[in-house]
Amino acid sequence: MASLEVEIGRTNPFGRLVVKQRKLVKERGALISQIQSRPGSEGFLRAPSFATLRSAASRGPVIIINHCKWRSDIVMLFHNSLPCVIPTSNDFYDRANKLRDELVEARKHGLDSAEYQDALCTVLKDLYKLVGEPVIERLRVLGVPEQSRIWWCPTSVFCSLPLHAMGPIPSSDIPDRYFSDLYIPSYTPSLSALIESRKAKTQILDKPSLLLVAQPDDFLPGVWGEIKVVRSLEARVTVADLVSSAATPSSVIESLRGSHFAHFACHGVLETGKPFEASFKLHGDSRLTLLDIVRSRLLDAEFAFLSCCHAAEITEDSIADEALHLTAAMQYCGFRSVVGTMWEMADTDGPDLARSFYKSLLFSNEDAGVPYYERSARALRDATQKLRRKRGITLERWVNFVHYGA
Repeated sequence: MASLEVEIGRTNPFGRLVVKQRKLVKERGALISQIQSRPGSEGFLRAPSFATLRSAASRGPVIIINHCKWRSDIVMLFHNSLPCVIPTSNDFYDRANKLRDELVEARKHGLDSAEYQDALCTVLKDLYKLVGEPVIERLRVLGVPEQSRIWWCPTSVFCSLPLHAMGPIPSSDIPDRYFSDLYIPSYTPSLSALIESRKAKTQILDKPSLLLVAQPDDFLPGVWGEIKVVRSLEARVTVADLVSSAATPSSVIESLRGSHFAHFACHGVLETGKPFEASFKLHGDSRLTLLDIVRSRLLDAEFAFLSCCHAAEITEDSIADEALHLTAAMQYCGFRSVVGTMWEMADTDGPDLARSFYKSLLFSNEDAGVPYYERSARALRDATQKLRRKRGITLERWVNFVHYGA
């Protein structure tokens, strides 16, 4: 057979391609086998069992939104029962595309513009009708109580839409209620990432260590306020900081390896169509890129707060079906839970949000005994609700913040 393939390859151009393809397939198979033989990589490129995938819903339902022009689905995954499929309308695909396009187009006028506020308001209302209303109705029918943890696992354009803030939900209550008022929402880029974030690690027995990475400048004067807030947490955490000239890509990666928590207060930078080049802007305009973060394995990492612009934003011409951004990268490299932003954030919101967040995370008795990383979603929800109540706060400023992970 081998000699026949060689002969075909000599005389037939198409045959040469077939022979080359078979050779590459054989080499690929050998390489995959070699990777799978390494400890910890046994499941590489192997389809996980349904039992494994279902474990992603061990703390609450995971809602997967499949967005495809041939068929779109809303699938609820539960830990101890079969998945539940919510039917979607025939125009579901096109309506979702339109909502994303409206939001992106309006953003060109500026986040503080009337055009963007109007567009965001309309998108949240329409998103509630498209997704929120049928999801909430099904959660109620299935007996999932309000204030439960809920995870969103979106694909395609839904990775750019604020599912956590859909609404307002029709009610006699004043003020308006949004999805995050009824449930405590989180996101995950994949079921595997959520499962990985819950794997057992060494428990924090004493005060957790927190690394503060801050780069204040003329455009980010509010960072000094965040530095003060984080340093004031010494009663509950051990704070180490890399501020200004001390914050370099190498020093940050090295310091992250021994830290349980991380708080970034700096510029976040996107590169259109180049998701792996998204980065944190550090000292001297140096960059800590998404690829640098993904390559690092942080065994002690628990939680990260990314007080940066664009930390959970997907650029145009990026990978269409995956949430690939700085927030997801922090989860992939080892952090169990991460707070990020869907677009630019107002510099003045950093200190207030951080103060409210850490007060809820570290000083609340409501979650006593619960690991810190599992408290972070509620802490963010509480902090954004408090931000929302401040006078003069526009819709986009509180909708901006999202929670990823366990």
